[in-house]
Amino acid sequence: MHREFPNRVEPLTLQSSLRRRMLLGSAGAALGGALALRTFPARAQTAASFPERPLRMVVAFPAGGATDILARLLGQSLGTQLKQSVVVENKPGAGGMIGLDAGAKSPPDGYNLFLCALTNQAIAGHLYPNATSDITRDFEPVALLANGAHVLNVHPSVPAKNMREFTAWLKAHDGKINYASQGNGTLSHLEAELLLQTLDVKAVHVPYKGSAQALPDLIAGSVSFMFDSVAASQPFNKTGQLRAIAVTSGKRVPIYPDLPTVEEAGVKGYNADNWFGLYAPKGTPANIVSRLGAACQKSLSDPALAEALLQKGFVTSFADARRLAEVTSSDRDKWGAVIRAANIKL
Repeated sequence: MHREFPNRVEPLTLQSSLRRRMLLGSAGAALGGALALRTFPARAQTAASFPERPLRMVVAFPAGGATDILARLLGQSLGTQLKQSVVVENKPGAGGMIGLDAGAKSPPDGYNLFLCALTNQAIAGHLYPNATSDITRDFEPVALLANGAHVLNVHPSVPAKNMREFTAWLKAHDGKINYASQGNGTLSHLEAELLLQTLDVKAVHVPYKGSAQALPDLIAGSVSFMFDSVAASQPFNKTGQLRAIAVTSGKRVPIYPDLPTVEEAGVKGYNADNWFGLYAPKGTPANIVSRLGAACQKSLSDPALAEALLQKGFVTSFADARRLAEVTSSDRDKWGAVIRAANIKL
């Protein structure tokens, strides 16, 4: 009888063990539920304390061009405002579409931004109908940043010192002049095509992957003229390596007060404002977009940054996300009409 006692007790011990496990499991589930409830305030706190690590800003053109210059100057200021570094990443090629695609496919967490040469993207949206990314469909507008006029530059061998002489020279050499651009489908390309269409003349287009690649050939005289940013052009205008003829914007540029607009110089109706905006991938939380927009506004209101941008040919023009969306739509409609009229296809 004594030997059977342990055999009788063992099932009772096992049963107690199972009950204990069940109780512990229930307690664990309750504790897990309590912890799960406590994660919601933690997530809210993470969004409120954004950013907690460095940010990445994609630029669709090479280092040294206008978009890159704006990105780096703004990035430094945003880094101060947000207390995190902002790393600029250049993704050039295909008229800005490679960078656009990289920006669109980035995680929508607020740590990935796309600084956009808006007018270029408005043009490219018509010229690349099969593109996998779209500036209006795949991005959240953050802020309108600036207007950066382009300059019509000629090699010193071109016998023209003003727009009247330049147009006469083009007509005298109809179809025989080479001109450079920042790439197929860029604003630099379309500005030239618009001018040629207006004057009813032709020239040979030589596309590059940005002004940093095109400028050496223009300075060497391999191509005769190019529409390029004030930021990229100014150093070579000062040294006399390139001659500035006119600016493309609707108004004169403060850094070139004596240089007329193309329209002022005699080409009626010619206006090519060059807008820049900051975007985030579609799905970026609205409160983070607002935080980024507020940081942009504060940065652009800094007189030191505004002056630094002015010296590079930019006129700061901050506006909120809604206004950026309106300008995006307006620019797309305008340049779509120009492209159709010129029958430009890539």
